[in-house]
Amino acid sequence: MKVEAKLLLLLGLFFFAMAIVYWLWGHEDGGGVMMLGGALLGFLPGSYYLYWSRKMPPRPEDRGDATVAEGAGVISTFPGSSIFPFTLGMGAFSCVLAMVFGIWMLIPGLGLVIWAMIGASAESRHGGEH
Repeated sequence: MKVEAKLLLLLGLFFFAMAIVYWLWGHEDGGGVMMLGGALLGFLPGSYYLYWSRKMPPRPEDRGDATVAEGAGVISTFPGSSIFPFTLGMGAFSCVLAMVFGIWMLIPGLGLVIWAMIGASAESRHGGEH
């Protein structure tokens, strides 16, 4: 988790520095506050990850002497040849588009989401076809 923590903390630091430069140069409150919000989006999870990385044993990603085999986790928890991740994504996309183009798009979007959840549940119980 140290790698993720460092990345997020550096991203938060960058946005914090850019917020100060933006506020001093542009004299606009709205953009500066949004950049400070972006800095918080880096600092909050980054500090949380850093806190937990000190309490947990180092993962293979955090060690320099780790091999690829040590970092391999559980494989094939979701069938690789499944259509349902795509269906779920298209359903979620249609639900978001309903906010832009009209509430009528929510009906096919929710239909796709429900179909994907039922299909993925049924497929995961049967193991899927590989």
